Amino acid sequence: MLAYVLILVVALLIIAVVIGRPILRDRERRRLRAQPLPSSWNDILDHYVPASRRMPQHVRSRWHEAIQQFLGEKRFIGCDGLAVTEEMRVAIAGQACLMILSRPHRAFDDVRWILVYPTAFHVTRHEVDDAGVETVERTLLSGESWDSGRVIISWDDVWRAAREGWDGESVVLHEFAHQLGDAESADGVPRVLAHGSYDAWAAVLGDEYESLQEKAARGDPSVLDHYGASDPGEFFAVATEAFFQSPEVMREEHPELYAQLSGYYEVDPASWTEASATTPAARNTSEL
Repeated sequence: MLAYVLILVVALLIIAVVIGRPILRDRERRRLRAQPLPSSWNDILDHYVPASRRMPQHVRSRWHEAIQQFLGEKRFIGCDGLAVTEEMRVAIAGQACLMILSRPHRAFDDVRWILVYPTAFHVTRHEVDDAGVETVERTLLSGESWDSGRVIISWDDVWRAAREGWDGESVVLHEFAHQLGDAESADGVPRVLAHGSYDAWAAVLGDEYESLQEKAARGDPSVLDHYGASDPGEFFAVATEAFFQSPEVMREEHPELYAQLSGYYEVDPASWTEASATTPAARNTSEL
């Protein structure tokens, strides 16, 4: 009888944990999102996130909520002696949260730590081919996305891009795009769509990827970084950078790709520039 009671108690505790944990998490997230953004953060966001000043007010409010949740859940760790400042945390969170403006269910739940290096960092990789020959490669990187809950960012690259002009690039957007892609597929290209047809998504991204490979081989200029021609996962990350950093150019040069990414992220950043030219009242009611 005692053994039966103990088993029942343990089972009830397990059920309580399984049911209670999501409830507590959702409650904590609501608390974080309800906190007002410190006024000092607005200047940081305007400086490090080009889209910030163009956002319609209702989009900006949603973005601020996502930033508060992001900063409340992620741990920032300085590497190579770097002391992580509030400016660094807010700048990185602001860029990353552009991708979850309309997708709160994709709040980078798998990311637990953000490692920030002062400058680009070296990574040593060991590879063994089929013949058993080992190759050691040492590569200088500005960012890296790991499947162990870590994203690594070079702060110098974030700071320098904001100071010298973005040119459609963002190491933060790039690495967090990998987090989305790797969580949803094996090749780094998301498979889950909120709206639209997956067949159309796959066809457009496949055609655009092949086109970028051809452009890269010829050395033709593109709003899409040629690095995206290296594999489909890198293409998705590069396309995400251009979508948020140079939306007007991307919509003009790659309208079908822009439309697919707009459907995936459920936002239309190219329209924000147009909205910013309207009256404040119009901005508050403009569509995403």
